[in-house]
Amino acid sequence: MIRILLPSDLEERLRRDLGDLDRAAKEALLLQAFRDGKLTHYELGRALDLDRFDTDAVLKRHNIFEGSPTLEDLEADQRTVDGVLGPIR
Repeated sequence: MIRILLPSDLEERLRRDLGDLDRAAKEALLLQAFRDGKLTHYELGRALDLDRFDTDAVLKRHNIFEGSPTLEDLEADQRTVDGVLGPIR
């Protein structure tokens, strides 16, 4: 169990806006772990209690696509290009 302590007025507003705040917080944490490569698609779905297709729908809703390059990937690619061609001025 994870507890997040919020000021009561903020918690109330978020619950109004987001509905199930516990589910929203859990989903956000798990999606970030997936983005960071700490969870597989299967593990994400299992943790969210979703089948493969519903897991895909959650990822699509949050604009997360498997195999998409991370910021670190893009920066590494840029360093490689700069090393081969020299920096662009």
